[in-house]
Amino acid sequence: MKYKLLLLVILISGHVAQAQSKFTISGHVEGLKDTSLYLANYYGNKLYYNDTTRIDSKGNYSFPGKPFKECGKYSIVTPTSNRFDIVVDEENIVIDFTADCGIDGIKVKESKNNKVFYDYVKYINEKIKMRAPIETVLKDSTKTEEEKEPYRKQMKDLNDEVVKYQKEMISKNPNLLVSKLVKMGMDVEIPDAPTDLSDDEKKRWSYYYYRAHYWDNVDLTDPRLIRDQAYHKVLEKFITQTLPQIPDTMITEVKSILSKVGTSNEDGFKYIVHQFTYQFEVAKIMCMDEGFVYMVDNYYAKGLCPWVKEEKIKDMKEAADKKRHCLCGEIGPNIILPDSNGVWKSMYDMNAKYTLLVIWEATCGHCKKEVPKLNDLYKKWKDKGLEVFGVHNNLEVDKWKKFLHDNEIEFTNVSRDQFIMNQDSATKLVYGGVTDLKSLNFHQYWDVNSTPKVYLLDKDHKVIAKSLGSEQLDELLQKLESGGDVSEPMKEHEYEDEDEAPSNQSKFKPRQQPAPKAAAPKK
Repeated sequence: MKYKLLLLVILISGHVAQAQSKFTISGHVEGLKDTSLYLANYYGNKLYYNDTTRIDSKGNYSFPGKPFKECGKYSIVTPTSNRFDIVVDEENIVIDFTADCGIDGIKVKESKNNKVFYDYVKYINEKIKMRAPIETVLKDSTKTEEEKEPYRKQMKDLNDEVVKYQKEMISKNPNLLVSKLVKMGMDVEIPDAPTDLSDDEKKRWSYYYYRAHYWDNVDLTDPRLIRDQAYHKVLEKFITQTLPQIPDTMITEVKSILSKVGTSNEDGFKYIVHQFTYQFEVAKIMCMDEGFVYMVDNYYAKGLCPWVKEEKIKDMKEAADKKRHCLCGEIGPNIILPDSNGVWKSMYDMNAKYTLLVIWEATCGHCKKEVPKLNDLYKKWKDKGLEVFGVHNNLEVDKWKKFLHDNEIEFTNVSRDQFIMNQDSATKLVYGGVTDLKSLNFHQYWDVNSTPKVYLLDKDHKVIAKSLGSEQLDELLQKLESGGDVSEPMKEHEYEDEDEAPSNQSKFKPRQQPAPKAAAPKK
């Protein structure tokens, strides 16, 4: 059973230009007149309408230029959704084009950036044509590796030619925005590792060099770069593929990146904060919620994200508060509730090497499947130091007791009921020292937004693992007992029936960009 938090964080930004540019974007359109023409801007990997103008009776058009902070890659879009990209910087741009927006019909008459850009586009298009037949051979399963070898060399030579062209273009035009955009999409070159290292050590050396120099080709202080698809691709690759999915490592890296972005690049700061926050929240990697709590505490709660409305920040802080008490490495709060016989039990009284906390419901479809499996796990490991502390999450105690009896559940199980949760009764129980408020409201301190919720605790009730299935827990216990490596990231248990499974979607669903205008149609 899942519990939806009806929260929505929308990144709202003052995306309207604060200053007018003295430059213009103009030209002539062959085949269009007396109709609208649109200017759209990239923002990360999305495209948005930005401005509208009129093509006059002679086919001429003109847009006002953009101030420095709003420069970047834009698209000119016709009423029929044909479009082509341009690089907008602080210069006059004069481009003639045909109604189909075909590359052969695009004539850059004025603009250093776009003259270089379209020379580059035409060069890349030619190389793509040359690459196609080589890729066909390399993908041919009927070809032997020996037969493919000369084609691999051709592919390498082709790639080397492109890199050489890119470097020469950047070297000749170091001050142009287009050079920064092209450089941003280039891979970091990794030098040969020291010869005295073993093969495994060389691989590690190369990886750490690559990670340390990953951002060398990106000017993180430049606010214009966010208006290019490559910005999103580079950031996403860094977060999801380059970094190990370990919260402590990712927290260290996001701190480092944001310190380099600086205060002048507001959009870059915003985009990076969001992407990391989003990844921390929706990642299906165990213990990743530590990163979400860090981002909320250090950026949203400290007033560093003014684009998010106050009520949404309040929601995020509340969500973080539910997670912070049960993060990996933290000692989880105690739960004191009565078992099925009315005997009060305390989780902290379980003197075990490992305690498995299972928060579940007798009416939950996945709980019905998983709890008996956890009972088998308990029987397998109880003589090796495992205790299980089951906590029923709703007040339907009759169904809870019946399930325990019918399935012969052996491990300790406790539950609240209507009497306990009555205000007068609860007050007497708390003030009488029988239980406490945290126990009665355990769902708030153990992040129970869905069931079953499973935590593995050590002898001091510190969280070792969470959100794992019975088979994963069995494997983890074997590793712990044998002294094996348990530092590798572990995927959270995934449920087969997505309709009933705990949601892995963002509870806040913040956009990846401010909301300037409607998305532009794509070609």
